[in-house]
Amino acid sequence: MKDILNSVPLTVPNILSLYRLLSFPVVLLLIFSGYYNLFVFFMWLNLTTDILDGWIARRLKQVSETGAKLDGLADTATYILGLTGMVVYKWVDLQPFARLFYIFIGLFIISRLFSLLKLGRFYGFQTYTGKAAGYIHGSFFLVLFIFGFYKWYYLLMIVSGFIVFVENMLITIYLDQPRSNVRGIWWVLKDHKFRQR
Repeated sequence: MKDILNSVPLTVPNILSLYRLLSFPVVLLLIFSGYYNLFVFFMWLNLTTDILDGWIARRLKQVSETGAKLDGLADTATYILGLTGMVVYKWVDLQPFARLFYIFIGLFIISRLFSLLKLGRFYGFQTYTGKAAGYIHGSFFLVLFIFGFYKWYYLLMIVSGFIVFVENMLITIYLDQPRSNVRGIWWVLKDHKFRQR
């Protein structure tokens, strides 16, 4: 872990991503220890730093492949925290829709494992649909944990997740090597066609 931390340039966006990664075990412990209010606070903080790290990186021109990888790992960690919190604290609300939730989790795991096996990376490609779904999912987590369960919001989160997970699997099929900021499957297919000419 020390080697990884030493190889990461300590820019503001990378420090925010590192915070999210390092906070993962602490927040997971809060979830399973029943500290709901602290968990919700840290979910809010992690989701806020998720928004800020990309914005700051673009503003300060500190966008890098290392930062994109770090952000992707931190996003996955925050996402796992949100999903774990849903199961631990909100299962009564989710239970009538458990089948959709299981499919959602299955697609999430399959898309990540497929990417890991083919490209050696366990996170998304920072596509436009992924970014849009990230805002939907992050806001869903906050609304769920602060205000309660809304069926329409849950279904929006599920459907947007299905779209992103399938897109990530399609992108993984067409890519020969890992890439960040892919934009989307349309651009990957366009690039693939261009290279075949």
